[in-house]
Amino acid sequence: MSDPLAVQPDAASAPPPPLRVLYVDDDPALGRLVQRQLGRLGFEVVPAFSGEDGLARLGTERFDVVALDHYMPGQDGMATLRAIRALENAPPVVYVTGAQDGRLAVAALKAGAADYVVKEVQADFIELLRAAFVLAVEQVRMRRAHEAAEAEIRAARDRFEALAAERALLLREMNHRVGNSLQIIVSLLNVQAGATEDPRVKEALNSARNRVSAVAQVHRRLYTSDQIATVALDQYIGSLLDDLQVSAHREHGGITLTYDADPIHIDPDRGVALGIIATELVINAMKYAYPDGEGPVRVKLKRMGDRLDFTVEDDGAGISPEKPATSTGLGNRIVKAMSMKLGCEPTFDPRERGTCVRLTFRLADRGKA
Repeated sequence: MSDPLAVQPDAASAPPPPLRVLYVDDDPALGRLVQRQLGRLGFEVVPAFSGEDGLARLGTERFDVVALDHYMPGQDGMATLRAIRALENAPPVVYVTGAQDGRLAVAALKAGAADYVVKEVQADFIELLRAAFVLAVEQVRMRRAHEAAEAEIRAARDRFEALAAERALLLREMNHRVGNSLQIIVSLLNVQAGATEDPRVKEALNSARNRVSAVAQVHRRLYTSDQIATVALDQYIGSLLDDLQVSAHREHGGITLTYDADPIHIDPDRGVALGIIATELVINAMKYAYPDGEGPVRVKLKRMGDRLDFTVEDDGAGISPEKPATSTGLGNRIVKAMSMKLGCEPTFDPRERGTCVRLTFRLADRGKA
């Protein structure tokens, strides 16, 4: 019975095939010597006795490396080297010369030779050839592996860029459709508010319209922007305030709305939360801060390191001492709920006159950091 723990033969562990060497030299005796000596070291050497013969063999056989003599009748080594380098997937060439001329070696290397060996019929000549062959083949292997890795990286980058572009297109289309759908709801709420005679119903519908508009505004901006992961918070809040300013002139003619903001980008979810908060606070200030209907409402959005400071303030009647901040109205509940999404709570700065509501929160979302 066979031993289950015995190592089974594996094709992957088989020894690699011997390196095939094309040795091009017009000296047949030296060619046979190199063939015999390197054969003992595990190489398969095929001799060729002229540059033309070597090129012909390269056209019909596969070789891992070429050894090329310089001085040959007819087509010399340098001309043969240039012809080999012009071949597709040419093997590396080790230039062999009997001349002690450094300029010749440099010229061969510049022409594309992987290495050169001075030809001396001594024991170290064979060893130098062996080492040069192994090094040249290894350099080719490493270069091709590097090129293959770079090609794979480029292909992966191209695939990633294509997927990212497709994702961005889909997200823009989704934001476009959501924005259009929300805008239809805004229009319906506006029509419904205009059709009712009940002031409380009209106010409720207008409030709902403003809240839906705050969400729709973000989706419109994401659709038209090159950035789909963030929204320009300062511009977004500014657009909301522009819409509210139009409403203020229509319903509260004496309210002056001003806005001071730093350029800030933020994720859309928290941008929507702050937009809804801004809408609620500004509308509340317009409605209740000035019983006589005239006065300023100031909105500020400032960056302080890694935190944002958002304030809505007025110089009006202020908060009643009996009910400083305990309103249970829908708007107040919405502000508190949206503030939780920002990881903060609204605070009321002490003032001799008017009201200042402040929210301070981290610019980076804790859940995404």
